[in-house]
Amino acid sequence: MKNIDNAATNKISPFKKLTTEQEQLVNDIISFTKHHLTQNHPAIYTVYGDAGTGKSVILSQLFVRIQKEARTQQNSVLYHTNNYFLVNHPEILKVYKEIAGPIKELYKKDFARPTSLINQLNKQNQTIDVAVIDEAHLLLSKPDHYNNFYHDNQLVEIIKRAKVVIIVFDQYQVLRMKSLWTPERLQAITNQYPHKDYHLTHMFRMNASDELVKWFNEFTNYKLTPLPASARDHYDFRIYSDAEEMRKAIVQRNKEVGLSRILSTSGYPSTLDGGKHYIEEGRFKMPWDQYNYTVTPWAELPQTIDEVGSIYTCQGFDLNYTGIIIGPPISQTPQTTQLQVNLDRYTDVEAFKKRADLTDPAEIKSLEKRMIMNSLNVLFKRGVYGTYLYAHDPLLRHSLTSLFEKAGFTLLKEEK
Repeated sequence: MKNIDNAATNKISPFKKLTTEQEQLVNDIISFTKHHLTQNHPAIYTVYGDAGTGKSVILSQLFVRIQKEARTQQNSVLYHTNNYFLVNHPEILKVYKEIAGPIKELYKKDFARPTSLINQLNKQNQTIDVAVIDEAHLLLSKPDHYNNFYHDNQLVEIIKRAKVVIIVFDQYQVLRMKSLWTPERLQAITNQYPHKDYHLTHMFRMNASDELVKWFNEFTNYKLTPLPASARDHYDFRIYSDAEEMRKAIVQRNKEVGLSRILSTSGYPSTLDGGKHYIEEGRFKMPWDQYNYTVTPWAELPQTIDEVGSIYTCQGFDLNYTGIIIGPPISQTPQTTQLQVNLDRYTDVEAFKKRADLTDPAEIKSLEKRMIMNSLNVLFKRGVYGTYLYAHDPLLRHSLTSLFEKAGFTLLKEEK
């Protein structure tokens, strides 16, 4: 049995040892920040990186350093600066606020949702010095009454109110039209100001081989390719033809090491039963994740082993083992190794709200399909020690199990 620390706070702890590259990046961002604080125009530092490349760890340590200098070092340019850490994800925000507790130079109020800060600064007619933004691909890029955001773009509004803006961005984690971002849309904003970009490429989260990570990426780019021989090297990768068997295996992993959960894409019509929305796959029947009113992240609540997690509860988090249901929107095109997205099977109605700046039906359809594959990409990149797959589409399910066998893999009796 592995000795594993499952607390989300420790995964992005500011006390975690950084690699040489990460340390150099933090130093570079600090230098950039100090230089541009003395200028009379905003400046932006963008860190690009796929899921699991250590973006949040870097930001966590960066922000602690900024706030320590701001609050204790009188000879620093940062002394007495007013700085905020922003994230548009309530579950991740809970973790950062918890991290702030024991560190005397960090206050819980330093961490906020972008809309809250923008509206607060408007009310007080104030600006800030440094804005650090995690998960910038979740920033709203259109007005959203539900979030009390009445401007056109959250990043633009934050830049107007800050001297230096530091963001991390992953184009493959864009999931909703109201947060539509592409590298081109982002650069159209950042290129208007002094800016610097950095690209992180090394996968830290998953113990999977580079070849298996590439296989996941090919899959979300509509291609079903042979499994690499390294798919199970130091990594528990499995493909199931029965979702209930996969669930039993995940329950067992959870008993052994904790933080193991079933996750699914959207695509299951609402069949309300006792106030819960169920996902059914043959013998498998479990409810979707419920809204989490606690300060504890969804996956750390013991009872969520009996729920199916979504992109909205697992994005940005590590899990030890994941059992992923590839739902009805994603299927295999018959007689090919291509995958297709069935927009009519997608049930996340909030994802595809109309935008005034998108009028071409072909572009809209392409973006919607990309977001569905992005949602699967988010799920694929959660499992640190293992990923188990089950597909709703019978053809895709058969092809996946065949690929597993062709690669020379079989599930032992105890694994089933």
